[in-house]
Amino acid sequence: MDALIDLFANTQAALYEGVMQPIAFALGLGNRLEDVFDGTGWLLVGLIQIAVMLLVIGPLQRWRPVEAVTDTHAVHTDVIYTLIHRLGVFRVALFLGVEPVLDTLMGELRVHGVGTFHLEDLWPGVTDGPFTSFVIYLVVFDFVNYWLHRAQHQWHWWWALHAVHHSQRQMTQWTDNRNHLLDDLIGAVVWVCVAQLIGIAPTQFVAVVAMTQLFENFQHANLRVSFGKWGERLWVSPRFHRLHHAVGLGHESVPQLAVRGDATEEGATLGGHNFGVLLPWWDVIFGTANFEPRFDPTGIRDQVEAGVDYGEGFWSQQQLGIKRFMHALGFSAEP
Repeated sequence: MDALIDLFANTQAALYEGVMQPIAFALGLGNRLEDVFDGTGWLLVGLIQIAVMLLVIGPLQRWRPVEAVTDTHAVHTDVIYTLIHRLGVFRVALFLGVEPVLDTLMGELRVHGVGTFHLEDLWPGVTDGPFTSFVIYLVVFDFVNYWLHRAQHQWHWWWALHAVHHSQRQMTQWTDNRNHLLDDLIGAVVWVCVAQLIGIAPTQFVAVVAMTQLFENFQHANLRVSFGKWGERLWVSPRFHRLHHAVGLGHESVPQLAVRGDATEEGATLGGHNFGVLLPWWDVIFGTANFEPRFDPTGIRDQVEAGVDYGEGFWSQQQLGIKRFMHALGFSAEP
C-alpha cells in the first residue's frame, strides 16, 4: 500500500512540475500553485478511473449486458460529461470559483468558535489508524450521499435539475456523470463543507471521492449482475441501482402516476427507491429499499409515456434543466 501511495505521489509531482505548473504560469495563476497541485492529483485520479472503466468495467458490460446499446449518441453525450468531471474541468471551476468562498466562510465560523471535529480522534489508538479512519469517513460520506440523493428526489426544484441524470434511457458506465452542472455544484459544496467540519485529511478525502465515483460507474453499468440475497444488502449492485433508474419506480412514490418537476396529477409525489450510493444499509434502515430481482427499462415516466423533452445533447440538457428549475421555483409559467 505504501508503495502505491509513493508511486501516486511521485507521478503527481512529475505531472505537476512537467505539465501543470508551466500551464499555470502561462495562464497567470502563479498565486494559485497550491490549488494547481491539488488539481493535478484530481486529474491523475480521473485518468486512473477512466483506465479502470475502459479496461475492467467496459469488458464486463460487453460480457453480460442488460440490453443492446442502440442509442450511441446518448452514450457519447455521457462520455462528454465524464471527461468534464474526471479530467478536472469541473474541479478547476470549483477550486477557482467556490472553494475560496467556502474557505472564507469556514474561517469566519472558526473565529466565532466553531471548530473542526476530527472523527478519527473518537477512539485514540483505534479510529486513528489509516485504514480504520478511511472506512469511517467512507461510511459517513455515504450517509451524507444517501440524504443528498433523497433530497434530489424529494424537493421539486432539485428534482428539476437531477432529472437530467434520470433522463438516460441507455444506461452505461458513463451515465454516472450525466448531471446538471448546478446539481453537481450543490452536491460538491455540501461535500466540501462536511469535509471541513469533520476534519478529513486531503489524501483521505481524495481516496473517498475516488472510490465512491468508481463504484458509481460500476453501478450504472449496462451489466446484468446482482450480488445475491445477502450481497445485495451489503453493497449496492448494478441491479439494485438500475431499479432506482427504472421508469416509474426509482423516482416516484406513487408508481402509477406521472411526475415531472412538480406534482402533475392529484396525489402524485416525488420519491422512489434505492437511494444508497455505496451501501444499501441506509435504504433498509429508512424504508426505501427494493430488492426485487429485475432489470427494467430506465428513464423518466413522462419522458417515456408523454414524450417530454429532457434534451439530446449536453447543452440542451443543461438549458432545459435551468428552465425546469426556474419553473419549480415559480419564476416561469412553463418548464
